[in-house]
Amino acid sequence: MQNIKNVIFDYGNVIFEIDFKKAQDALQQLGIQDIENFFAHKGHNSLFDDFETATITPDQFREGIRLAAKNNDLTNQEIDAAWNSLLIGVAPTIHDVLLKVKEKYRTFLLSNSNEIHYDYIVDYLKKEHALEAIDTLFEKAYFSQHMYLRKPHVEIFNQVIKENNLKPEETLFIDDSPQHLEGAKKAGIHTLLMTENPKNLEAFLKKNNII
Repeated sequence: MQNIKNVIFDYGNVIFEIDFKKAQDALQQLGIQDIENFFAHKGHNSLFDDFETATITPDQFREGIRLAAKNNDLTNQEIDAAWNSLLIGVAPTIHDVLLKVKEKYRTFLLSNSNEIHYDYIVDYLKKEHALEAIDTLFEKAYFSQHMYLRKPHVEIFNQVIKENNLKPEETLFIDDSPQHLEGAKKAGIHTLLMTENPKNLEAFLKKNNII
């Protein structure tokens, strides 16, 4: 891709496979009704936005789930298991692909996440991939709950640009959510919609002349 010197990756369903349907099913089993309005890929209850920006704590998030399920007896473990059920994992070759991209570009990670998912992912990467820190795959990794901002708000993109002295016109953002690409465009960043399963990331990058 011409004139691109920096690549910002989303995490879920670009690198780390996730399955929203699994989480929907698990949350329904906890007793939550109207799941398509409560939690879906392109829209959800404000509880999730608040958790992703650390406006609420994990315990407050769990209380929100109990309230939505109308079941005060749900344990933390039951709620965490349902919430983490959407986290599938990373294909064995993906980290090598990211390191290959890092040799050619300045690379960054920008993910909407939350404390429960983040802790699960850190533990998963250590156990399954012997990866002590996700930052080693990028120049820097950004997560929404640490920034108190989330995509698609333009402010989160502007912060990454400013902190790293990036030129928006030389920067590409890859995400699987069209609504998040709109925020990046407002910041002047080039965008690319991820249309493949994450396990096909290398082929996707080659098809788009990134590697």
